[in-house]
Amino acid sequence: MKTQVPRTNDISRDWYVVDADNMVLGRLATRIASVLRGKNKPIFAPSVDTGDFVIVVNAEKIALTGNKLSDKIYYSHSGYPGGIKSIAAGKLMEKKAEELIRKAVKGMLPKNKLASQMLKKLKVYAGGGHPHKAQQPKPLQV
Repeated sequence: MKTQVPRTNDISRDWYVVDADNMVLGRLATRIASVLRGKNKPIFAPSVDTGDFVIVVNAEKIALTGNKLSDKIYYSHSGYPGGIKSIAAGKLMEKKAEELIRKAVKGMLPKNKLASQMLKKLKVYAGGGHPHKAQQPKPLQV
């Protein structure tokens, strides 16, 4: 018996839409990361990007449990001495709510070359609308 490795012409990519209104960030991010990787498909292979596209709307209405709005800190470094920057989750939510979901999903993807390819298939919008109506996205059950 041989292992089947999916080829690019065997992969069909679907589009899903998720409404993030009053959803917990971590639980939503795990489901999105799973769909982006393609783990919901029978042809899943860890070395091939078999995932689907995911559209997230209403990112500004996402919920965080506990004191995470004030206590959770996101760090970034410019590479220069003293170049560390930090921002609390609450401030990031006010400033760029889309980035909060993108960072959570990015942390749940594998740390390899496929991660950036998978992350490109994630489309996050702060409001209720999106410009991907032509792709006829299906609602994703979370």
